[in-house]
Amino acid sequence: MLGRIVDIFRIRKEERCPALVALSCFVMLNVLNVVRYWEKLTVVDGDTWGKFIKGWHVAGFDPITYSVLTKWQVGYNVYRHPLLAYFMWPFGKFNELLTSLTGINMAIVIAACLLTFCAFYSYIFLNRIYADIVGVRRMEAHVLSLLTFSFAYIMLASMVPDHFIMSMFCLTMTLCLCGGKLRNGSALNMWQTIAMFMLTAGVSLNNGLKIFLAAMVTRRKRFFEWRFLLFAVILPSALIWGSARWSYKQFVWPKEMARNEKKAERQKRQEEKIRASVLDTIKTKDSVQVQIAVDSAMARIKARKEMRYRKSAAYRHTGEPIVQGEFMRWTDKTTSRWDVAVENLFGEGIMLHEDHLLGDVLVNRPVIVRYHNWGNYIVEGMLVALFLLGVWYGRRQLFLWTAMSFFLMDMLLHMGLGFGINEVSIMSAHYLYVLPIAIAYLLKALPDRWRRRMMVALAVVAMYIGIWNVTLIIEYLYVL
Repeated sequence: MLGRIVDIFRIRKEERCPALVALSCFVMLNVLNVVRYWEKLTVVDGDTWGKFIKGWHVAGFDPITYSVLTKWQVGYNVYRHPLLAYFMWPFGKFNELLTSLTGINMAIVIAACLLTFCAFYSYIFLNRIYADIVGVRRMEAHVLSLLTFSFAYIMLASMVPDHFIMSMFCLTMTLCLCGGKLRNGSALNMWQTIAMFMLTAGVSLNNGLKIFLAAMVTRRKRFFEWRFLLFAVILPSALIWGSARWSYKQFVWPKEMARNEKKAERQKRQEEKIRASVLDTIKTKDSVQVQIAVDSAMARIKARKEMRYRKSAAYRHTGEPIVQGEFMRWTDKTTSRWDVAVENLFGEGIMLHEDHLLGDVLVNRPVIVRYHNWGNYIVEGMLVALFLLGVWYGRRQLFLWTAMSFFLMDMLLHMGLGFGINEVSIMSAHYLYVLPIAIAYLLKALPDRWRRRMMVALAVVAMYIGIWNVTLIIEYLYVL
């Protein structure tokens, strides 16, 4: 089993040259981020959370990883990322050692190394999917890989300290394993399903469901065998959920109680201050009248806070939920699906907008931003059309539907129910790689003459998108 795991990460002879080029690109992207924030984020001080949250801004991505690596804590939402903090623990301890030796907080460098590793192997796995599983020619596989990583928010995911490229690493590895199994007439076995689920769901819980989808598509009826359901589905799910509940109780709940106590103390001091002011200004000493005046003043303060919140981007850019509830309150039934699909899902996710460049929807960026140039819409429309044609030509291929199950699950969550729809582009690394996989099936189906022309056209588009996005990223980091 260990040999199989090692073999997955072994770089083959025919992969070495393009892999070296890809690695150089990922290193350069991370260098851009590290250099930009080096002076601001490598200083050792006590306020790690505030320093990173206030000092690092790229779109709606979160710099929580920097904080966790600086001083280990369960900083992530434990229900969305149940094991991610624990995956970061050894790297956090390593950073503490480096900090004690150098006096420099190396969190941004360690994070850059992790991101480069995940991006590099996502590239390797996708390249193998194109060449070995779909069966396109080696040069076509390189072009499709270039196209994938030219997409704006896949490129960004490979250089920003969020979990998205880690999830892409897990998902592309799963697809690569599934493709190999299907090619050999087999499917994901029990230990592979358990391992990939714990890794993937540990990073991002909803993506863990995709491992079960992959197992279901590849195993078909065997997925419902009681042993597999019990040991590969039910028990791992219970473990993940149990670990999230335990982490919340041990690490999150005490902090929330401490924050609530401080909030209650502040509110009590404010109320006492208002009471003293009321006693100084009104003639009556009647306790009932004094309390009425205090309550009225507190209500006005609360109303002003509510008014400020309603004017904030976080409120204005969040649509009305389908129904209220613990989780369903994050749904959205009012945001325009068409506009989001054109400008964010297949727009911003692939090519950055020039206006409100890499702004945060919850801070200062409108949900819908439009391109100045119709050429951007033409490129976007062409890629979507090729994607749909690829789905048609590959419709009888079980592997394509394994990948499409990942894509369709995200579309149900984001575009159907509206989870995160106002900033759907930042989730691009979870699903946009499926577009080139489908296009690979179209390439394979074309006659040689058209196939060569299509490859050249895709290479030109990939270069155009890549240059467009890199130029705007540099502009954001070093000019604006």
